Amino acid sequence: MIGKLDEALQFQQTALRIRAERQQVLASNIANADTPNYKARDVDFNSALKQALAGGVQATSTLTTTSPAHLGGAAAGTTSSGAPLLYRTVRQGSVDGNTVDMDMERNQFTDNALRYEAGVTFVSTQLKNLLAAIQGQ
Repeated sequence: MIGKLDEALQFQQTALRIRAERQQVLASNIANADTPNYKARDVDFNSALKQALAGGVQATSTLTTTSPAHLGGAAAGTTSSGAPLLYRTVRQGSVDGNTVDMDMERNQFTDNALRYEAGVTFVSTQLKNLLAAIQGQ
């Protein structure tokens, strides 16, 4: 029974995890809008979701630690789940080498947040329906 519930929610769980990671990347872009030579990054949600559902997104390498007190982390160029971080295409150059376009970042951040919220709402409704079915209503 638990396995079937897990299967029913796996797609949404995976999508929400990737959306949350993408939100962190977009927030990092916005936070570094004034950092010289900062290169804006993003996650291709569709390809990351396809890879994750196929079982292909795995962190392939980890950071090397020299002490047991060091914290682990994702390899450079990937999110914590192993989805590749891509560089944004430069639309307008800047003198300091920063590639963050604040209008695009805000739009992407808002779009991703709305889609995340829609996913949470969908999962919540799906859980309520499953609970109602279990209770026999």
